[in-house]
Amino acid sequence: MSRDSWSFFSAGQIVFGSGTVKKLGQLIKPWKSTRALIIADAALVKAGIVARVEAPLRSAGLTVEVFDGGEPEPSFVIAEQAIAMAKNARPDVLVGVGGGSNMDLAKVVATVLTHGGNCRDFTGFGNVPGPIMPLVCLPTTAGTGSEVSHAAVLTDTENQMKLSILSHYLRPALAVVDPELTLTCPPRATADSGIDALTHAIEGMTATRYNELNVPADEPFPYDGKQPIADCMAEKAIKLVGQHLVTAVREPNNLAAREGMALAGTLAGLAFSNSAVAAVHALEYPLGGALHCSHGAGNGLLLPYVMRYNLSLRIPEFAKIARLLGEDTSGLSPEAAAERAITAVERLRREIGIPERIRDIGGTEDQLPGFAKKSFAIKRLMLLNARQPTEEDLLMILRAAF
Repeated sequence: MSRDSWSFFSAGQIVFGSGTVKKLGQLIKPWKSTRALIIADAALVKAGIVARVEAPLRSAGLTVEVFDGGEPEPSFVIAEQAIAMAKNARPDVLVGVGGGSNMDLAKVVATVLTHGGNCRDFTGFGNVPGPIMPLVCLPTTAGTGSEVSHAAVLTDTENQMKLSILSHYLRPALAVVDPELTLTCPPRATADSGIDALTHAIEGMTATRYNELNVPADEPFPYDGKQPIADCMAEKAIKLVGQHLVTAVREPNNLAAREGMALAGTLAGLAFSNSAVAAVHALEYPLGGALHCSHGAGNGLLLPYVMRYNLSLRIPEFAKIARLLGEDTSGLSPEAAAERAITAVERLRREIGIPERIRDIGGTEDQLPGFAKKSFAIKRLMLLNARQPTEEDLLMILRAAF
């Protein structure tokens, strides 16, 4: 039976705007919370960001504790440490502050505090048995979309692989997107998270269509495939990235660029978490797990190579992406216009300093077959890719990217 319908999910509430962090206590007042635990990292404490989140919570009468052990691409070990502290703190609201890593960590902590067990119990899709405790996410980078998504990613360091927990119950009850919180984001993290947003939007917009997804209609599945609402959001996100990412990297205090990228990240998060991520993400999970590059940098490195693989099946979409990124495609054939999308992404990647080759981030050629094998095993992402790859196809993409 084919899938003849699609659905759309979001965070419970999204509040967007510079200075909105000051409203945090007011926004959660209806919850009647008394104890908050902030999940963050030492750099955000040092930068004063955590204090800016604490202040409105304390003003609203909450007792606040902070876990500052967050790390890039968080491991299961760090997750267990955060859970142990949370069990002692006994919060009735969790607040994730930071990039996708900290927000994902907060989702995992909220899940275990609510349902017991340990974080490995919930990996895969649909293994969170019900709603989680109140969760607020405040992004300090612009790109992961974790403040609105249904995913949390942890790194299995023993097997050098990133593993996802996917459930619509993981979408935060409240996302407070304050672009001012991204002003302290360093250029490297700004570039990595920004190219991540672009990857989310492009993958969502070019994925397998919802009515062509080869999954039984009555089988639960974490994504619906390419669909109209997600397309609208992906297109807007791509345009915003093209307009603002380079400026945000080069001029960190440019608030207009930060606002543009904050909106792009959230819109791309809404897009991909309903439509899809696909082969780029499938390839990045083992590559990032083994080479310890940031998720955004790994995605940005791989994106043009996967676009080229998918090009023949998504000519109109890629031609539109080229125009959204500012390419003049007038007078070009549809195929030539579509090619411009790839060159536009390559140019953007170069301008913001994203690595262009796997060898540039320490990869070796003999690792590629293992990466392809692990990627191919992520069947949900294989089904969501517009062109259904074989393991050999994935290896071919990796060799082109090497």
